[in-house]
Amino acid sequence: MAGITSVCSAHPIVMRAALRHAVACDGPVLIEATCNQVNQFGGYTGLKPRDFVALVEKIAGEERLPRGKVILGGDHLGPNPWRAEPAEVAMTKAEDMIAAYVEAGFSKLHLDTSMGCAGEPVALDDATTAGRAVRLAAVAERCAASSGGEPPVYVIGTEVPPPGGAHHVITTLEPTGVDAARKTIALHRTRFDEAGLGKAFDRVLALVVQPGVEFGNENVIVYDRAKAQTLSALLDEEPALVYEAHSTDYQGAEALRELVEDGFAILKVGPELTFALREALYGLDLIASDSIPGYPSRNLMVVMDALMRKNPGHWKGHYQGSQAKQHILRHYSYSDRIRYYWNHPAAEDAVSRLTQALDGRIIPAPLFRQHLPTLVRYAGKPLEPQELLIDAVRAVLDVYQSAHQPGR
Repeated sequence: MAGITSVCSAHPIVMRAALRHAVACDGPVLIEATCNQVNQFGGYTGLKPRDFVALVEKIAGEERLPRGKVILGGDHLGPNPWRAEPAEVAMTKAEDMIAAYVEAGFSKLHLDTSMGCAGEPVALDDATTAGRAVRLAAVAERCAASSGGEPPVYVIGTEVPPPGGAHHVITTLEPTGVDAARKTIALHRTRFDEAGLGKAFDRVLALVVQPGVEFGNENVIVYDRAKAQTLSALLDEEPALVYEAHSTDYQGAEALRELVEDGFAILKVGPELTFALREALYGLDLIASDSIPGYPSRNLMVVMDALMRKNPGHWKGHYQGSQAKQHILRHYSYSDRIRYYWNHPAAEDAVSRLTQALDGRIIPAPLFRQHLPTLVRYAGKPLEPQELLIDAVRAVLDVYQSAHQPGR
């Protein structure tokens, strides 16, 4: 079975790496935005759906990738950003959001309405979840029809790991039960039919399930295909569907290949991409500290730590332990909460100072081997920091590509 990688990041360097990778592989690229990241109010990135699309299209044009090879997805589309409000208020905002996504050109929509709103249980029952998902699908169908665009495809199901990984050490994780998965499909099919949206259900291409993969701050639960065989076999009953697996970051080549072979054809990755970017940036920071007179020692790390300590909202509830422990997690956790800070002006200035300091410099191979051994090919010639950063992200995408197309 072939599959596709879902790139879940709004970082311009990650986007460029994904688009350039698609050019090299002569294939499509799937880039997704989440409801908290991008919505009609701007989300935490400050981007509305049309802004996100414009950014992707701009970079795609620069990389000479035809727009027809770019698939844009909306992830976790539902009331989650407004779940502290009454359900009707939150759902109205969710309807406006999905309309904005469709009107902007997003064509793959994950309908996620499982979370309770004010006064409701934290997790809703399957019937309510399916009913609310259909309500959003109806809006998407109307918007697509009125705009004259292609009708969207849908992803249903909401049994996913915590966004960005677990907050605690995990040692085991059970896959979604086959009966639960079967019930989710049946309930959504029924609700779509009752709403007169049977043709829209024919465009449901994937079900989100938990295959038994996860990452915490410091460890990874790797896919155990033996545990997921019953779940995998359910696809024999639903030949039009595949599974979408979230939080596949850090799984490695063999586990990713097995996931695809077992029907988990859509592999979502995000934190591992920005982790690789941060890893490369910190390596360059060390190289600059060691080789450039006047460059402040570990300047980028110092700036990022001060920024995160001053604005702890994105990490404080996720990193526990002593001050020393929290310091390590702020910078090196697999959940990569530092990714929320790269678009801050102070971070952008520090990255710009670093790349400008190194641009065109010839760095000796032994120094490269010390701090960025996998990128030593950049040593001994005028350094292009931006190209190095893109390649660091592409190395992760290469692993995913090998899972989808073994032998290539």
